[in-house]
Amino acid sequence: MWSSKKLTELNPIEFYQILKLRIDTFVVEQERIYHELDEKDLEAVHVYYANEQGEIDAYARIFEEEEHLVFGRVVTAQSARGQGLGGQLIREILSFCAERWPRKKIKIEAQEQVVELYKKYGFEAVGQPFLFESTRHLTMVYNGD
Repeated sequence: MWSSKKLTELNPIEFYQILKLRIDTFVVEQERIYHELDEKDLEAVHVYYANEQGEIDAYARIFEEEEHLVFGRVVTAQSARGQGLGGQLIREILSFCAERWPRKKIKIEAQEQVVELYKKYGFEAVGQPFLFESTRHLTMVYNGD
């Protein structure tokens, strides 16, 4: 089941599962050393999919930054990959943004290996690749049209 909650609405188990999924993927699997928790978690809307066993299989966070929206920490659990949850998550994010913030531009920093996935959903790459937290990224924008 898909859910979208502010941090204060998450129960301790949901919060733990989200952090574990993020750390397992971005810190352990991708071997990146950085602060996984940051101030954005306090203001973000946390969008996630919990399977029938109550485990979180897909997650992202959405927040406003200046004149545009941002989403990040987009992740699918290893055990759930290859089942289309990544695409479902992106559609869920875009639907939530369109409902909450109609016609507001979305600007993300996508890891290079998922740029083509975002292009399928209408994102356009802008600028040159750059390193962020030791991983190559590309800025992408979605104008909501």
